[in-house]
Amino acid sequence: MSSDDYPIKSILWKGIYMFLNTDFLASDEIKLVLEKTVAGDTEKNRVPAYHFAICNNDGDKMGSCDLRIGHNEKLYYGGNIGYAVSEKYRGHHYAGKACLLLFELARKHKLGYVIISCNPDNNASRKTCEYAGGKLLEIAELPEDNDIRIECGETKACIYRFEL
Repeated sequence: MSSDDYPIKSILWKGIYMFLNTDFLASDEIKLVLEKTVAGDTEKNRVPAYHFAICNNDGDKMGSCDLRIGHNEKLYYGGNIGYAVSEKYRGHHYAGKACLLLFELARKHKLGYVIISCNPDNNASRKTCEYAGGKLLEIAELPEDNDIRIECGETKACIYRFEL
């Protein structure tokens, strides 16, 4: 894999980058509340990202999620989307429902597809990827220099692709 495999990268985050309004990220059950945005850093091969709280319609924070805008080798293994749901709110597909909303934002950024990766032993995350319509591409061996391998000690990741 090389950076040439990811041509969208240069269109999305070289030069001035504009984050979009996210007020539309809501359904009849949940809403995504923007907590922060993070600019990309081309020197560190980092893309721009949105970070959200996953809230119910009463405003209670049930978890968090993020969307990273772009494609590169790091995101192939780490994914465009990350999520976590607080234990007391698990079992209601809130992470999957948040992903479906994030797909709408990804479409507005013209990504074409997104990747979500997870540990092969994380059955809940694998079910979330299936719920959201992902296609398992592979269970990949993480490169030796991969952040997830270095920081978490994980050696493999399920790589799911979602066509937008």
